[in-house]
Amino acid sequence: MSAKFWNRLDHERALWRQGLTLVAGVDEAGRGPLAGPVVAAAVVFPCGWLEAGLDSRLRGLNDSKQLTEAQREEYYAILTAHPEIRYAIADADAGLIDRINILQATHRAMNAALEQLRPPPQHVLVDGSPVKSMRLPNTPLVKGDARSYSIAAASVLAKVTRDRLMREFDRLYPGYGFAEHKGYGTPQHLAAIRRHGPCPIHRRSFAPIRPVERELPF
Repeated sequence: MSAKFWNRLDHERALWRQGLTLVAGVDEAGRGPLAGPVVAAAVVFPCGWLEAGLDSRLRGLNDSKQLTEAQREEYYAILTAHPEIRYAIADADAGLIDRINILQATHRAMNAALEQLRPPPQHVLVDGSPVKSMRLPNTPLVKGDARSYSIAAASVLAKVTRDRLMREFDRLYPGYGFAEHKGYGTPQHLAAIRRHGPCPIHRRSFAPIRPVERELPF
C-alpha cells in the first residue's frame, strides 16, 4: 500500500499500537438540509489491519461528498457485507432537531450509533469538533472524513442511509423533490415550500421554514 493510503489509516494504527483494538470512526450526514433526519454512523475496522493493511477494495474510500452516488453505493455494499467490519447507524428526526437544535441532535445520533456497538469501542475518532456529550475516549479530527478511513467509512454509511430515507420520503410527500435534493435548500425545494407549505419532515426551526404558517394536511 502506498504512503498516501497508509496516511489515511495512521490514526487507527497509532491507537491499535497502543493496544486499543476497538477503534470506531464516527461521522454524520444531513446537518444542513431543511428537511429530514440527521444520520450518524460508527464503523470499527479490524485491528488485524495494522499488519495486513486496508482491504484493497476500500483504498479509494474518501469523504462521501468527494464520491459519486455510484461509488458511495459500492462502498456501502462492501462495508456492510464485510465479515470483519462492525458498524451501527442511528438518526435524529426533524422533530428532535427542532426540540434540541441540530448540533445536539447530531451528537445524540452519534452517541446512539456508538451505543449499538457491542463490545463498545475503546476509542472514537470523530469528524469535526469535540463532542462533549460523548462518554467514550475520543479524538476529534477536522476534515476527518478525508484523513481517516474509518471516519470516511462512517461518512459513506451515513450518507447512503440518509439518501435512501429521503427517497422514501419523496414517495410519502410528493411535490417537494426530496429524491433529487435530499432536503437541501435548493431553488426547487424553496419554491415547493412556498407553493405547498412545509410537510411533517421539514425542520420548523430552520429558516426559511420558520415563518411559513401553512402546512399540508398529511
